[in-house]
Amino acid sequence: MSLVAMVHEVFADGGVLSRSDVHFQPREGQTQMAVAVARTMEKGGALVVEAGTGVGKTFSYLVPALLSGERVLLSTATKALQDQLFARDLPRLAQTLGTPVRMALLKGRGSYLCLYRMEQARHDATGQDRGVARVLAKVEAWSQSTRSGDLAELTGLDDRSPVIPLVTSTRENCLGSQCPRFRDCHVHLARREALAADIVVINHHLFFADVAVRESGMAELLPTVRVVVFDEAHQINETGVQFLGMQLSTGQLIDFSRDLLAVGLQHARGLADWSGLARLVELSARDLRLAVGGERIAAKLRWIDEVPEGADGDAWKTAIGRVAQACAKALEALDTVSEIAPDFVRLYERGSELLAKVGRFSAPGNPDAVRWVDVGAQLRLVDSPLDIADAMRTRLLAAPAESADSDGWPDEPAAAPGRAWIFTSATLGDDERLTWFTERAGLQDAEILRVASPFDYAAQAALYVPRHLPSPADPTHSGALAQWVGNATAQLGGRTLVLTTTLKALRSIGEALRNRFGGSADIEVLVQGEWPKRRLMERFREGSDGGRPGCVLVASATFWEGFDVPGDALELVVIDKLPFPPPGDPLVEARTHKIEQSGGKAFKSYALPEAAVALKQGAGRLIRRETDRGLLVVGDTRLVTMGYGKRLLSALPPMRRLETAADFEEALKALTRTSTTDPTCP
Repeated sequence: MSLVAMVHEVFADGGVLSRSDVHFQPREGQTQMAVAVARTMEKGGALVVEAGTGVGKTFSYLVPALLSGERVLLSTATKALQDQLFARDLPRLAQTLGTPVRMALLKGRGSYLCLYRMEQARHDATGQDRGVARVLAKVEAWSQSTRSGDLAELTGLDDRSPVIPLVTSTRENCLGSQCPRFRDCHVHLARREALAADIVVINHHLFFADVAVRESGMAELLPTVRVVVFDEAHQINETGVQFLGMQLSTGQLIDFSRDLLAVGLQHARGLADWSGLARLVELSARDLRLAVGGERIAAKLRWIDEVPEGADGDAWKTAIGRVAQACAKALEALDTVSEIAPDFVRLYERGSELLAKVGRFSAPGNPDAVRWVDVGAQLRLVDSPLDIADAMRTRLLAAPAESADSDGWPDEPAAAPGRAWIFTSATLGDDERLTWFTERAGLQDAEILRVASPFDYAAQAALYVPRHLPSPADPTHSGALAQWVGNATAQLGGRTLVLTTTLKALRSIGEALRNRFGGSADIEVLVQGEWPKRRLMERFREGSDGGRPGCVLVASATFWEGFDVPGDALELVVIDKLPFPPPGDPLVEARTHKIEQSGGKAFKSYALPEAAVALKQGAGRLIRRETDRGLLVVGDTRLVTMGYGKRLLSALPPMRRLETAADFEEALKALTRTSTTDPTCP
């Protein structure tokens, strides 16, 4: 029986999924996607699937993957979805289908405990504050019992904890097989398990890190895999661009200086002036940061000419020259002690890489790339391609499956099908060919499938644009929107998510709502950045359970996607402005310039599709299952007054439109009157 026929049977009424789960109902869209995935796995090639919320796309690719008998690589955008696939979806479905397969979870090295660095941190505990020492002791106690070394097992460990860099390794500081704890290395063991598994779950960052530097362990894994699935594929372009370019940060330099000092004093005290050399590197990094202005925070500086825009030319050239000199002096000292310990060999390699990057950034940039300086707590020098299309076409899609060739990629037997690539997400574009995604990913020749959501949006949700709000360009816009949101939230008892397009609006709206509800026992205001993201999501999902106040969450950036709140904890989503790409961003400017140089219209072919996809992602937070109900509000009158608004409206789910303030008030009252067990729309 062919794979397509087997998949048809599994999803059919009375099939194995129906028999094993009384809640399973065959969905035409889910079966359609699963069959397309199975067909691609059989014949090879690339398939791009946009599957609306509620289609059940995870099972649509997992069922063919488990039944295919192929070695499969599953890549997701987030570690949270990785954990869900590996710990819940895959084992449950494999048991249901009766397909015994070996599964492995592989994350980046920053997710795993490094035993060697933990021991170093423990020896260095005298210089740490009590809070760090306490968390370090907790990590050490956990290290005695963990098998995987995955830090996600450690409950209560904040992603932003200063302990994490102390107990994890990076590509730069890992000693590899020379490490005294290599035999017990969690990263090494995870890679060995991945090489022995039938299905390996990774993430996009790990995948593209390997494409860029062949360091993640997949250089050995990929040649043995014939099927690659990218879930949340809409993120692969921006993720890939990060890794396919080049970056040099003052943080990397300061980390190098710290390790230089620690290793030097531990293994070769007195053989070089380690304190002086480390201080020289650290000061050169700080001088580089000051060369763009110490008062600048959270800015991206264009870098078209010899120096970044706004930086003093002489100060910049002097500072980057001092970085080169400091690295060169460190290398001289390391060269004399390289045979004493493996740590010195790795430090020499790191110093050489840093010096090479300084040389690259001291030379003119590549005309086919964009260069800029990212100014924040640290300084990042970035040289990036505009998209991943070339890398996808030449280094991935063109690479055959089976036995590896001299380039590390496999040679394909003539009779075997080529590698199968499946790309899927709920949001991949706003046109039939999904050009927003396919052009940047080099997938213009891929098979395209669009599967609509099974949700009855017209019955479950409604869209409203308040016409009284000032223009988005008006400085009073955020204040007026916050006042309007406050009124709606008070009536609804919380259950509100406000998505902003800028951090400035985030702070302004958050502060205004906090001033209004500061003393309220009914509404709790949550603002992104004040708590760790995981804690914010957990508190918001709890809503008013247990007699607690209802929640309004003001968030930006990562909350526009991947934030799943089914049920009545979320019934109102407010988007402050149309999410056009920021005009001052150097990458945006470079993409715009390239389009206009080739005779195109950047607004129509770039800015508008970007806004449509982002708007679609934000709107997708509202309805997550068949019984959800709610209201979507876009606080930007351009959506209904400008001609391009029609294209943006067509990208949204087919919700009912509310035209007047009275319509909205009635819909809001209906939400407060009925429960989520009633699927009727307000």
